[in-house]
Amino acid sequence: MSARYARPKSILITGGSSGLGAALARSYAAPGVCLALTGRDAARLAAVAKDCAEQGADVHVEAIDVLERDRLAGWIAARAAAAPLDLLIANAGISAGTGGGGEDDAQTRHIMAINVDGVINTVMAAVPSMRARRHGQIAIMSSIAAFRGFPGAPAYCASKAAVRVWGESLRGQLAGDGIAVTVICPGYVKTPMTAVNRFPMPMLMESDKAARIIRRGLIRNKARIAFPWPMYAMVRLLAALPPGLIDPLLRKMPEKD
Repeated sequence: MSARYARPKSILITGGSSGLGAALARSYAAPGVCLALTGRDAARLAAVAKDCAEQGADVHVEAIDVLERDRLAGWIAARAAAAPLDLLIANAGISAGTGGGGEDDAQTRHIMAINVDGVINTVMAAVPSMRARRHGQIAIMSSIAAFRGFPGAPAYCASKAAVRVWGESLRGQLAGDGIAVTVICPGYVKTPMTAVNRFPMPMLMESDKAARIIRRGLIRNKARIAFPWPMYAMVRLLAALPPGLIDPLLRKMPEKD
């Protein structure tokens, strides 16, 4: 355990209005903690903020789409000036169905934009203030799906692979500036995103349990937090096998509705 990352006092989370982002916000909420939360749904964001404030946190919210680059950057800079960031969690992301005949152009581009450009917009807005202080921790939400492309979710897998590799590269690049970077690769977690899935989700995990695993990994400054480990091991094995052997099997997997 690293004392440097054990008790972040100023935390900013994107996608904080629901799912894993909301679970992380509630997990970190405590007296003496400043939480900055953003998401696209103002009503849900307000509900999460209320819960966190009741736990004693100083909460600041703003309904912003992570694709609003300039507005997001301005808000992050303002929050960092008011309460210098110890931890940034770039969590906002989306998925979508492919069961209606695959991903069309618009859906593919939207998923890639939110999951890749949105993460870049978030992280790059926070780096300057962290670099100036030579202190800060960045967590990038990827997925176990980042290790092997699945026919049922091409854009989602590709977008999560992109931010995983980018985050792993940033870890080395920013270490000399005193900034830690961790990539988070969860399996199936109970969230509104997975609630629409009508197929079996192995080792489906409650969001509060996932948040606890993530917090423990961030305290240890782990380069990669991937869980649950049996699913992680399985996906890494699939990625290591020849595509010609695995592709026919993957094509039989169910698609998202």
